[in-house]
Amino acid sequence: MLAVANLEVVYDDVMLVLRGVSIEVPAGRIVALLGANGAGKTTLLRALSGLLDLHDGEVTKGSVTLDGRSIHHLSPAAIVRHGIKQVLEGRRIFAELTVEENLKVGGYVGGADAGLDRIFELFPVLRVRRRQPAGYLSGGEQQMLAMGRALMSDPKYLLLDEPSLGLAPRLVGQIKDLILRINERGTAVLLVEQNATMALSIAGHGYVMETGQIVMDKPATDLLADEDIREFYLGLRPEGTARSFRDVKHYKRRKRWLS
Repeated sequence: MLAVANLEVVYDDVMLVLRGVSIEVPAGRIVALLGANGAGKTTLLRALSGLLDLHDGEVTKGSVTLDGRSIHHLSPAAIVRHGIKQVLEGRRIFAELTVEENLKVGGYVGGADAGLDRIFELFPVLRVRRRQPAGYLSGGEQQMLAMGRALMSDPKYLLLDEPSLGLAPRLVGQIKDLILRINERGTAVLLVEQNATMALSIAGHGYVMETGQIVMDKPATDLLADEDIREFYLGLRPEGTARSFRDVKHYKRRKRWLS
């Protein structure tokens, strides 16, 4: 179990970004984390992967534990060795390195070069492109490379930050299928995703975050059926027609979540 309990995070010693956040990611499961831009989702991932210090962030209250052991005070490299890897939003590949060199960077901590064949089996296009500079890959291929790089050390938990961002619908479907295949091989996934339909269709459980707080916590199927989620995150009225998210009545309903 990867667990967060009553977590508070402050940036630059003054800005409180996470406010008593608690979530759980059971081993071998997919958990979705939904929320608007600025809700605190990426900050939560940074707390899990040890990257807060790079952004002048600090855990001031609460805990992050892996199998009951506190990890939020560990370095990013130590957290990787404990089996947690993050795929950053925007892919962040090394454009001038080849595909294979990018993958080997992912296996550097913990040493996992023998995992190349496993990655090429999961992402066949990367085998074809292995000698090409990563900067020449398409957006979808770059996302696959970022995911493959994270998987080189065979993590127990994979933190995915907006993997479908900027991709065409066809490629979003491919990323969805790849997440399922990764999970079937035993890796748990915490999926931060604006595409709520995609995320909830493959997750077992989901959390909704607003202004640094968890405001809803249900099985994914229940969230998909929830009227508020369907209206705000899927853009559908109960009768199935699209609506504006700026509707005042809906805004008041959102405020009730935080009360």
